[in-house]
Amino acid sequence: MTHLQRAASDYVDMRRSMGFKFEEAAKLLGDFVKYLEANGDRVITVAAAVSWAQCCGGHPNWWGKRLSVVRGFAGYLRGLEPGHQLPPSGLFPTRPQRATPYLYSEEDVIRLMVAAHSLRVRSWARTMETVIGLLAVTGMRVGEVVRLDLSDVDWVDGQLTVHSSKFGKSRLVPLHPSTVDALREYEAHRRGMGPRVRTTAFFVSTFGDRLHYDSVHRTFHRLLRDLGRQRLTAHHGPRIHDLRHTFAVRTLVDWYRAGEDVAGHMHLLSTYLGHVDPVATYWYLSAAPELLALAAERLEPVGEPL
Repeated sequence: MTHLQRAASDYVDMRRSMGFKFEEAAKLLGDFVKYLEANGDRVITVAAAVSWAQCCGGHPNWWGKRLSVVRGFAGYLRGLEPGHQLPPSGLFPTRPQRATPYLYSEEDVIRLMVAAHSLRVRSWARTMETVIGLLAVTGMRVGEVVRLDLSDVDWVDGQLTVHSSKFGKSRLVPLHPSTVDALREYEAHRRGMGPRVRTTAFFVSTFGDRLHYDSVHRTFHRLLRDLGRQRLTAHHGPRIHDLRHTFAVRTLVDWYRAGEDVAGHMHLLSTYLGHVDPVATYWYLSAAPELLALAAERLEPVGEPL
């Protein structure tokens, strides 16, 4: 273990001892340390931190989040060793604005999975193809898929256990039989990797360890570019998280078309998606014109004005 790696490990331990889960941040920090060492840097500089924050593309809000992880670590190191620079806050014009979701069509999802299947490295191709399919049919968060362990897959009842997801909630995610079959095929592929697999994670990287969010993110956006699906605006996808939005909107559309009591069913969708409050789920009602139109049809006709 190098000096920077040891310092990062100590910092992560310290944050967790203070009660923080620090899971995604720990992965980002590990990636940053690798970036520094690959470039021969032994201390943190503002230039290196900014370059790393922007290296995987995305929105300034995402750059700001990555840079905040570095800022905390840099502040910790500066108290122990001279020479480390502290990236100032406000370097990126972040805005607390919710991104407008891009709604993928079924054809979009199929094309993405086909493109993933064609990736040059076969083990990575199988992983990305299955991950994209699972995100599309369950609406799970990317971080939840990354954290899945083998023990979280219930083959008998056909469901996944998502442990301590966002807001510390755990839940069960029932699966369609075709999804279970796809996961069985991936699990067989995983076993075929043999001793290269060194983790209990269900989805593994080419090197046999647990997936990194950044790797999934970068590959997904490369697939989007290859398919001609560029980002439309700063607040309009497509993004990998929009697979979750698409799942929620399609579920609501199907309920409206089937004549279901959508308001009475909303708590079920909230639970399935892992929302703390159904209010967060109701936001999807404004995500698609088709959905708004269907909702409007349910309104009682208004009488003649007096």
